[in-house]
Amino acid sequence: MNGLKSESHLEKVFAAGHFAVTAELGPPKSADVEPIRKKAGFLKGKVDAVNITDNQTAIVRMSSIAAGVLAMQEGLEPVIQITCRDRNRIAIQSDVLGAYAMGLKNILALSGDHQKFGNHNTCKNVFDIDSIQLLQALKDMRDEKVFLNGEEIKNGKKDPIVEPKIFIGAAANPFGDPFEFRVIRLAKKVAAGADFIQTQCIYDMDRFEEWMKQVRERELHKKVKIMAGITPLKSVGMAKYMRNNVAGLTVPDSYIKRLQDVADKDKKAVAEEGIRICIEQIKRFQQIEGIAGIHLMAIEWEHRVPEIMERAELLPRPTV
Repeated sequence: MNGLKSESHLEKVFAAGHFAVTAELGPPKSADVEPIRKKAGFLKGKVDAVNITDNQTAIVRMSSIAAGVLAMQEGLEPVIQITCRDRNRIAIQSDVLGAYAMGLKNILALSGDHQKFGNHNTCKNVFDIDSIQLLQALKDMRDEKVFLNGEEIKNGKKDPIVEPKIFIGAAANPFGDPFEFRVIRLAKKVAAGADFIQTQCIYDMDRFEEWMKQVRERELHKKVKIMAGITPLKSVGMAKYMRNNVAGLTVPDSYIKRLQDVADKDKKAVAEEGIRICIEQIKRFQQIEGIAGIHLMAIEWEHRVPEIMERAELLPRPTV
């Protein structure tokens, strides 16, 4: 455990060599804290950390930092998402200091969904820096103990430096085109300072394994912890929507056929088949060299996470 950068629980799980599991918790679209408490009840003790999304799909929600503190009060370790869409470098660095001061030790750096997809599609974006520059900024704040302008992180000349000791994450999309550029972009994020990677949700396992082959050829898996993203398919409609409308995603026809084959029974049968596919994927991820864990994005299906974790034989979670 020596040499930890943040001493977050997630970092300790990785350092101990365990197969890590994170989940996702979307903050509410109001000031009501009950949705956070309810979701936390399903996830507590079932995963190692929980991603708190930052106005995902550019829709106004409770701030990721506030929701992260609430989740922490419910016994979860948060991974705070910070996007470049809504803040300039001053606001981002301010939020990083505030988040760390509140006890939040994991940050996932993202560009952020474009505002045209959200509920304020005429608003101005910021994108003062991009996700790779954000990773470098976070690393410099932690390791070099300086802000982006080079100033030391302290109150005055005679005061001590108090830097945010954070565990830094980034996202990766293994499926975009040109395909050969995907691993190059990953390498840039690793060089900029990413400690762990969470991928976009994966359905095309063969293409993902080809991406991981390229990752291993560059030995990137030895420099960063890679978590495979997975989203259980709830219905035939969801599978077709993901295939047809989510850029960079491929849902194999074989998965859609499996869901269609049981669709004439009832919704429960389709959901069961979706969970079965999810568990099969988890088992396959565990056999891929270089995969250090999974990021389980059970969108508004948090109550099924305990079942998925148990059936995938990932419980109990390690204590470190």
